[in-house]
Amino acid sequence: MENLDVMVLRTLRDWRQAGHRALLATVVRTWGSSPRPVGSIMALREDGAVVGSVSGGCIEDDLIYRHTSAYAQTDKSQPVQQMPSGAPAFVKYGISADEAHRFGLPCGGTLELLLEYDPDAQSLAELVKALESGQLMQRSVRLADGAVVLAPSLAPAELSLSATELLNTFGPEYRMLLIGAGQLTEYLATMALFSGFAVTVCDPRDEYRSAWSVPGAKVLSEMPDDVVAAFKPDGRSCVVALTHDPKLDDLALLEALDSEAFYVGAIGSRRNNEARRERMIEHFGQTEASLARLRGPIGIYIGSKTPPEIAVSVMAEILAVKNGVALPRDVDVSHAKNERAVPENDTALAEGLVCGTANG
Repeated sequence: MENLDVMVLRTLRDWRQAGHRALLATVVRTWGSSPRPVGSIMALREDGAVVGSVSGGCIEDDLIYRHTSAYAQTDKSQPVQQMPSGAPAFVKYGISADEAHRFGLPCGGTLELLLEYDPDAQSLAELVKALESGQLMQRSVRLADGAVVLAPSLAPAELSLSATELLNTFGPEYRMLLIGAGQLTEYLATMALFSGFAVTVCDPRDEYRSAWSVPGAKVLSEMPDDVVAAFKPDGRSCVVALTHDPKLDDLALLEALDSEAFYVGAIGSRRNNEARRERMIEHFGQTEASLARLRGPIGIYIGSKTPPEIAVSVMAEILAVKNGVALPRDVDVSHAKNERAVPENDTALAEGLVCGTANG
């Protein structure tokens, strides 16, 4: 699954280029609990087609009813609605407890949307092109008439709303680079794709690449450190080493640590991760300070033993770091295992079974 904002904007672009009337709805304010955060967008076509979300579904249904002819097509008793034209308009949902209940909003939840009618197709095409090329973009909407100005942005920013304009920053996609194309990688790649990451998998080993079965992920055969350098990880990128092979993992991790990647980590037992750090300090001139960002054992402690559960654990940690959530120490794998006196399994380690687990 691609980044949701890009998908919404691309679909809206296609609708407008094909001559359809459509609107773009943006969550601009929330009070109390709300199902979607400020900045969330959805597009609505004149016949009722919807992409994206601003709630859990009830508000989308109301927008369809109020702004399209969708219901009149199947229920002749319903009046034919026409999508408005002109300047953007604001609409609030959940002002009263009864309305909040009607629209399925959490207790006390209220949200406000800005509706842009028939956004300019050319401007949408320019925005989507920039996002697809990896550019972070700011979109400014003049409230008086809906005129849009696009500009590159240096850093992500929260949505800003003034008396005269709306500023929203979009893209680019979050990216994940996975080193190693084994079974665990397949589960993690699948979860990452459905979480909106663009996924690249690197493995120079033919036997692993030939068995790869996850569509949507880009698979490369070059050496991992070269791939990391070409990947150019930025603040919306993460790099995860999953091969258990120092020849493949170590140099790639060192390359990633010199980047702006928000997450750099490697699979492995406590013993293997400690050995990795010792190698990097002894042979590559690293220090404890330079390795402070290197995560391992990766994941959160949920007692995982199987590849799919380990992938859930790792994906949860990556999403927490991405979203700026500080995880409690109790879920740190090393701390949790030490507290529970969980032993390393020497036999399994020798066979390469447990060395790759996050929790087991």
